Amino acid sequence: MAKKQQKDASKHSKEKLVESALEIAAREGWQNLTLAGLAKANKTTLAALHEHFEDKGDILAALGRMIDKQVLEAAGEPDPELSPRDRLFDLLMERYEALNEYRPGLISVLESFKSDPKQIFIGLPHLCKSMNWMLEAAGQDSNGWDGALRLAGLTGLYIKNLRVWAGDESADLAKVMAALDKDLGRAESLAKSIGL
Repeated sequence: MAKKQQKDASKHSKEKLVESALEIAAREGWQNLTLAGLAKANKTTLAALHEHFEDKGDILAALGRMIDKQVLEAAGEPDPELSPRDRLFDLLMERYEALNEYRPGLISVLESFKSDPKQIFIGLPHLCKSMNWMLEAAGQDSNGWDGALRLAGLTGLYIKNLRVWAGDESADLAKVMAALDKDLGRAESLAKSIGL
């Protein structure tokens, strides 16, 4: 029996399970997704699922890592001819575009935060790690107090524009582009004023 469970686990990659969870969330609501339901939908066991995720929040953390990898692969090395603001703009737009692949499920996740806001705080450390990778990919120092301020600012900016993304169903994400450009401009001015 244990060997069969191991085989079941190997049949399902973490990425496929994340995608399945978001598909279920799109149909039934994130708040209604259970780990038992995810296991059943993928014809596997809870024991096998436990090899991939500690809890539901870990599914979102895994999605964040999937998006990080996709954005970092697309970004390559920082272009020295681009300003830090332009590099961050390109990286974050790449990120929002990558989120579109999972849009219905993610909208359900964001909706669930309204009734269960503690999820935001539980997921914040994972989001901060993702934003740290974005700073590194943009060639920005993320160390020390200056790095902590950059990270906090970028995380807040990303969350703010995630709300814009949720309401922007256009193919080119024009509303997101406009809002992100404006917010990065403000952040750049603030950073200069405090010597970052």
